[in-house]
Amino acid sequence: MTVSTDSSPATQARTLMRSLDRASLASGLPGSLAVPGADILAAWPYASLVLIAVDHDLAPILLLSTLAEHSKAIAAEPRVSLLFDGTAGLAQPLTGPRVTVLGHAARSADPAIRRRFLARHPDAAMYADFKDFHFYRVEVARAHLVGGFGRIRWIEREDLVATPPAALVEREAGIVAHMNEDHADAIQLYATRLLGHSGEGWRMTGIDAAGCDLRLAGVVARLDFPSLVHDAESARAMLVALVRQARAQGGRDLSVGER
Repeated sequence: MTVSTDSSPATQARTLMRSLDRASLASGLPGSLAVPGADILAAWPYASLVLIAVDHDLAPILLLSTLAEHSKAIAAEPRVSLLFDGTAGLAQPLTGPRVTVLGHAARSADPAIRRRFLARHPDAAMYADFKDFHFYRVEVARAHLVGGFGRIRWIEREDLVATPPAALVEREAGIVAHMNEDHADAIQLYATRLLGHSGEGWRMTGIDAAGCDLRLAGVVARLDFPSLVHDAESARAMLVALVRQARAQGGRDLSVGER
């Protein structure tokens, strides 16, 4: 994964978090659960792989079963950390970017949380309604970015998290549905010409002030906007500009708003 080192550490961390659909979750498993029968009260560090989505304000969203060990750990101690690893495919992984996010996990029944997660992970709809599964939202407290050798920074919450524009959040589902239903050709251009991916059938799974999220089967992609958008109108203008940019890189295809 390529994360620009020219941008600020907070921007690098945000890009990395929004670009990935999985993370390593570290929680504190009660000692008696980690070592059955042992007289140990202190929590044991417990790491697991989880699917992830990211809310508009950068809060990670999880879908967990109460039967899972990490859910038992969170029930006892809500403090967690999540490792977002952007080093896949690198010959020297330690030169690649990764960010550890510290925060507090809590269950959420917010329909918007559910919608955003399932858009990112459509296959999860098969089990999301099982009685033992619940959505969790992680309130970010701090983050630790390692951009490679010698590029290591702590990032405070106030520098990482921003208040999302309500006008865009309210219209997200409609924008995404409209793009997938009426402008699949534009999404295909974003993925192949602007991001360099291959394959047919790319879909948009989310849009926020800083960019949009795309998916094709098990592959996810992040298209960052050159500037922030704040509502449906500015989002549409940005999507039109990007499809024109993609068209200019070769061939002619119908753009958003040209039908």
